[in-house]
Amino acid sequence: MTNADESKSVSPVEQGEKRLSDDVNVLEAEVAQMTLEREKAIQSIRDLREAEDPVKKIYHHEEIFQAQQLKLRLDVEIKFRTNKINRINLGMEEMETSPGLSKGFLF
Repeated sequence: MTNADESKSVSPVEQGEKRLSDDVNVLEAEVAQMTLEREKAIQSIRDLREAEDPVKKIYHHEEIFQAQQLKLRLDVEIKFRTNKINRINLGMEEMETSPGLSKGFLF
C-alpha cells in the first residue's frame, strides 16, 4: 500500500461503523442481552446435533455452522463491550495503551 492509498483510506467511523456507547449502563444492558442470545445459540447447536440421525441421513451441518458463527460473533461483541466497560472504569481513553506497556510490561 502506497502513501497515496493510505491517505485515501476511510476510517471505520466514516464508513458507517457504529461506535460503542460511553455509558456503562447501556454497555452492561447490551452484554446481558447478547449473553441471552449466546445461550440461545448454544442451545440451538445442542438441539440440532441431537436431531441429527446418520442412519436416516438427517444432517443439520449448515444450521449448526451458522449457529456456531453466531455464537462466536456474540462472544466477540460481548468481549468488546466488557473491555470498553473496563476501560471506562479505569478512566482510560479508547485508544490509550495501558501504563505498564509503555514501561515494557504487558500488564
